Amino acid sequence: MKKLITTLLGIFIGLQSTLILAENPKVKMETSKGTVIIELYPDKAPKTVENFLNYTNSGAYDDTIFHRVIKDFMNQGGGFNIDYSKRKTNSPIPNEADNGLKNLRGTIAMARTGDPHSATNQFFINTKTNDFLDHKNKSMQGWGYTVFGAVTSGMDVMDRMAKTKTGAGGRFMKDVPQEPIVILKMSEIKPESNQSEASKPK
Repeated sequence: MKKLITTLLGIFIGLQSTLILAENPKVKMETSKGTVIIELYPDKAPKTVENFLNYTNSGAYDDTIFHRVIKDFMNQGGGFNIDYSKRKTNSPIPNEADNGLKNLRGTIAMARTGDPHSATNQFFINTKTNDFLDHKNKSMQGWGYTVFGAVTSGMDVMDRMAKTKTGAGGRFMKDVPQEPIVILKMSEIKPESNQSEASKPK
């Protein structure tokens, strides 16, 4: 019996250690304005994080632009080339905005059309808290926008983007940075090189 208890205790301690060592995935976004580190929350938005990492690891975000920047709101990108041609997308993903995460300043969320379940590759980073984007209910108007991570380093880069002069550009009539803001490279940070960053929003 004592041997069994010792064995079970060892297994329990081992599981605890694994859980403690487990870290959320992080992504490095290198832009023409500077580098941003984003922590993702697969426990809260598993399908969204999987989708975002698929685009990231396939190089689909490299050399895309932030095509929509609105001061005191958000910076949106990931879907267009420098010449404003549209990037190829995968199938839309289910809306996971009912995960309890809020559109706080510094969080990353999926952009979409009026259809709640239409998000593909475009994302935005909130440069202020936008609670009107949060999930209210499962109606067309109430679904909200899925938060799936947060900036843990480089929010100053986002703030610099937010101050850029905007206007018409390509297919868009307004909110386009007049000096292109380019995502040079997006890459997943391997666990051994992860650094301790800010905690996830409550």
